[in-house]
Amino acid sequence: MRDPPPIRRPLRVLLSEGGSTSAREAITVLGLAGHHVEICDPSPFCLGRFSRFVTKFHRCPGIGADPAGYLAFIERLLREHRFDVVLPIHEQGLLFAKVQGRMARRAGIALPEFANYRIALDKVRFSRLLDELGLPQPRTRIVDSAQALRDAVEFPCVVKSAIGTASRGVWLLRDATGLNEAVRELTDADAFAEEVLVQEFVEGAVEHAQAVLAHGQLLGLHGYRQIAAGAGGGDAIKQSVQRADVRAHIAAIGARLCWHGGLSFDYIQPDDGAPPLYIDCNPRLVEPMSATLAGIDLMDLLLRVSLRETELVAADGRAGVRSHLAMQALLGCALRGGSRRALLQECFSLTSRRGPYAGSVEELTPARLDWISAVPLIVTAAMLLAAPRVAPRLARKGWGDHLLSPRSIRTIEQDDFG
Repeated sequence: MRDPPPIRRPLRVLLSEGGSTSAREAITVLGLAGHHVEICDPSPFCLGRFSRFVTKFHRCPGIGADPAGYLAFIERLLREHRFDVVLPIHEQGLLFAKVQGRMARRAGIALPEFANYRIALDKVRFSRLLDELGLPQPRTRIVDSAQALRDAVEFPCVVKSAIGTASRGVWLLRDATGLNEAVRELTDADAFAEEVLVQEFVEGAVEHAQAVLAHGQLLGLHGYRQIAAGAGGGDAIKQSVQRADVRAHIAAIGARLCWHGGLSFDYIQPDDGAPPLYIDCNPRLVEPMSATLAGIDLMDLLLRVSLRETELVAADGRAGVRSHLAMQALLGCALRGGSRRALLQECFSLTSRRGPYAGSVEELTPARLDWISAVPLIVTAAMLLAAPRVAPRLARKGWGDHLLSPRSIRTIEQDDFG
């Protein structure tokens, strides 16, 4: 199917944060399309700041520590400046969904109802939704105490807190030592105040699907397989795929939630060719550059949905397109115990496009298109070559105050919030 023609006039777009890889890739896609892009973030050195496509940076309170202050900051921006579209590029969508009626009076925005956003954000509620729809997932148990968790565990397994993003709140357990550590961290985080998911570990390739929907109707879909993992289980190398069964499943989920906006999924494609097993849902578009490279501009579709356009043509990305994130590749190499020599070899493979990077395109820091994007990549490479052991600390920089915390979620859920 063909893409709709691009939006003809440049739009003024405000991104809800600038620290995530998803925000950084959205900046590239929007900038190449000629749109005026502004970002807000609590960190003056966030990843998105290093782009020639960002017209203006706004330093804001962190939603994790101060959701009310963050909301007041965004609403003041919308009152004082004209924006055509606000893009909730990460978890800030939960807050925006709570007050979207008044936000929509200031700028275009695409979000489902708050309760449905909450289902997609919560791993336990999403698991129950899969059961309701009869869609496949790994064998799952839901527990609400440390003892119930210990009773439910069969090694190997995956344990997940109800809320977690950027690979936080997920533990792959292979023995009692790992279980004890997970129980300690879950208890410290007060995760048993909610519920905790215990899932069978399934062998197979990790794949992802990204979608844009309008009032429950699936408009655009892109899928890709993880070829190599980076930091925190993120993708270092991707290759686009097409799955008819995934399309049908996402259409069913989107219709059930009457989803409006971006929606992404993680699933395991078992080695034996069995149906995909869904393991996570993200109520947003995740790293949208891969879709653009595969011929479907999901960001353009999301802008159109945000502006309430109705005559939209459904489309899918094409299969077989390979892309990579050099920063993730280097961090992944170091986290796997790579030496300086291994890191230098990885750098050589990346710059020469050899080995697994043959025919692949950089999607996170596209220096040829946006020269300043190379700055954080060069700094990361230099720090890892100087001391590979700093990789865990560098990887944790993505877990900043631009993300929700359990405390901020409870605050947003209060009836009198906003």
